[in-house]
Amino acid sequence: MSAPSPTHVSAAVPTTRAQRRLMPWLLLINAAMLTGFSGFIVIFLPDQIQQIDAANKVGNLAIVSAAASVGAIIVHPLVGALSDRTRSRFGRRTPWLIVGGVTAAVFMIAMSLATELWSVLLVYVILTVGLNTIGTAQSAVVPDRLPREQFGAASGALAVGAFIGMGLGVGLAGVFANSVGIGYPVFGALVLGVCVLFTIFNRDESSLDMAREPFQWRRFFASFWVSPRTFPDFWWAFGGRFLLILAYQSVQSYLLYILRDYVGLSDAESTALSMPLTAAMLVGALLTAYVTGKMSDRLNRRKIFVLVSSAIMAASLVIPLVAPSVAGMFAFAGFFGLGYGVYLSVDSALMNEVLPAADAAAKDLGILTIATTLPQALTPLIVWALIALTGSYTSVFVAGIVFALAGALTVLPIRGVR
Repeated sequence: MSAPSPTHVSAAVPTTRAQRRLMPWLLLINAAMLTGFSGFIVIFLPDQIQQIDAANKVGNLAIVSAAASVGAIIVHPLVGALSDRTRSRFGRRTPWLIVGGVTAAVFMIAMSLATELWSVLLVYVILTVGLNTIGTAQSAVVPDRLPREQFGAASGALAVGAFIGMGLGVGLAGVFANSVGIGYPVFGALVLGVCVLFTIFNRDESSLDMAREPFQWRRFFASFWVSPRTFPDFWWAFGGRFLLILAYQSVQSYLLYILRDYVGLSDAESTALSMPLTAAMLVGALLTAYVTGKMSDRLNRRKIFVLVSSAIMAASLVIPLVAPSVAGMFAFAGFFGLGYGVYLSVDSALMNEVLPAADAAAKDLGILTIATTLPQALTPLIVWALIALTGSYTSVFVAGIVFALAGALTVLPIRGVR
């Protein structure tokens, strides 16, 4: 049985002009959010952890990353459910965008003051809670305000924003690698500023008059259960995203250490190379992301794009195995970006089409986002285990290939989406 197509419910139906204006702002807010995530994951956090305890850097990075991801797993569906129930003259999503932006900005500043592993862990978890709150609220804006026929275009805009954010984040982090006391506040100002501007130029209608069931704890927690028997498409889509993000994270999370311990670069060389490598991935992604998102709308198809993207991503992960060099890493980044751009261009569209209920869009999207955050929690532990068992990053690339191919297979059973 396939999941029924959701009927989109919002406080008011936006105009076509407002819908067109929303697209670039979706790109910008996703770019701002990913700027923070990528800059910290690729450069700031690994460097801070290495400075605290270089001998145990791989394990310590795994612990901090896993803790942050566990926090995100809780935050996404919880904030989503609370957002769905929010009634204010500013709408349902705006308050959470501002709360997330302020939290992220404040704890980015606090992160620059953390000098012990325990303080880095604590502050980084709260920081990522803020960023993930932004992500939960902005993801619900698409089904709130756009018709199904524009899901692909919106997904493409979000994908382009994600890759711009990845490139900008790594670039800024590289610039401030030796002065995090300035770098973290710069990131905080950028994220908070974009959140505020998004809410000003894309005002949500008041939700004060929207119906809301009386709050009951049992009903509230029961709402987080989505039946696999009733909504199988929802869970097949969850599985596909989980595996493809796992393939991406298996390399990206440890890029700095791969360059140092697998390719053989110095600390300074690897930090300097992180930006152009991310740029190569960005260029590949930008060549495919928005175009394929629009194409998927015209063809009314999503699954074929996931299959193509999985094949490209798996093939690109072979390159570092046969060419463990700077040239090999650039070739990998470019081709992987092409595949990942195709996937992200239809990912959000696919997820929005398998939602079980329109009036719980943020909560259900929050559950689906666990398929992104759970791999972020598991990947450091998987990489840690693989390196401990094999003593080489070769096994990490092999695992990424397996994850990418398995991700393609999980979308085939989806019946409610072509």
